[in-house]
Amino acid sequence: MILLEGVGKTYDDGTVAVAALDLAVAEHELVCLVGPSGCGKSTTLKMINRLIEPTSGRIYLNGRDVTHADPVTLRRGIGYVIQQVGLFPHQDIATNVATVPSLLGWEKKRARARSLELLDLVGLDPGTFAQRYPHQLSGGQRQRVGVARALAADPPVLLMDEPFGAVDPVVRGRLQSEFRRLQRDLGKTVVLVTHDIDEATKMGDRVAVFAEGGRLAQYDTPAAILGAPADDFVAEFVGNARGLRRLAVTSIDPAHLEPLDGVTAAALGGTVDVSSSLEDAMALLMREDKAVLGVTDGPKFLGVLTPNGIHAMLRADVRASDAR
Repeated sequence: MILLEGVGKTYDDGTVAVAALDLAVAEHELVCLVGPSGCGKSTTLKMINRLIEPTSGRIYLNGRDVTHADPVTLRRGIGYVIQQVGLFPHQDIATNVATVPSLLGWEKKRARARSLELLDLVGLDPGTFAQRYPHQLSGGQRQRVGVARALAADPPVLLMDEPFGAVDPVVRGRLQSEFRRLQRDLGKTVVLVTHDIDEATKMGDRVAVFAEGGRLAQYDTPAAILGAPADDFVAEFVGNARGLRRLAVTSIDPAHLEPLDGVTAAALGGTVDVSSSLEDAMALLMREDKAVLGVTDGPKFLGVLTPNGIHAMLRADVRASDAR
């Protein structure tokens, strides 16, 4: 869906913002660009929709070279969400969401219907919020409006620059989870910039770690980056807590479950679905103050998850990352 071949940005004073970058994003994939400030991740995002012009390389969208395409036409086919949202203060929320459809010449009734549909989709009741103005909304609500506006013309690609950074941690976590669900339901291809490795590994199908000088240090799955950092920079960036972060990106493996024999129902700290992450399982164990959990697949009981089993699953995942 998105292919960057040797894409770079060097400014007139010789500053290299992005080194020659090769990056491929598959259709329906959510890729996170992460790294320290000034490493070129936001510049890369802006080069995809030509807000910043690359000085080298080619950019392809769905197989079409858009490096020299009309940038205005290009941007109208790409959803774009920024941290500050950028809503028009003099327009109500419904009109804000309908911005791109209106620019594309949609009939007013159709554009408004689409706007109300999307407000409902992002969890904002149209009857309550459509006629409000941006200053009447909380930060989290404005961010939802920003997502709705980016989706308004049903673009196949969404670019998101620190979209959840301006809201408090509780709201941010909820928005992250809701957006991930929304992205999967709608099948959008998303490139998301963040400075937060936790956000990147939670949300990304794959994660691109940028180093200073616009160098791509590693591009892989969250589990692989946490389990097998490509170099010392990546290892330092993901931090000493990467073992704990792996709990959030490692799923329960039925191969490492134990039989129910010898475990009473009273000893179980409840049950979790086999699709859950090890982080979810550990959270339940700690909340219930139990040593073991039952694991189910719908109505079927698969076995018992123990601390030894969690350790075995993490080790197996590390070995798989090393193999990759």
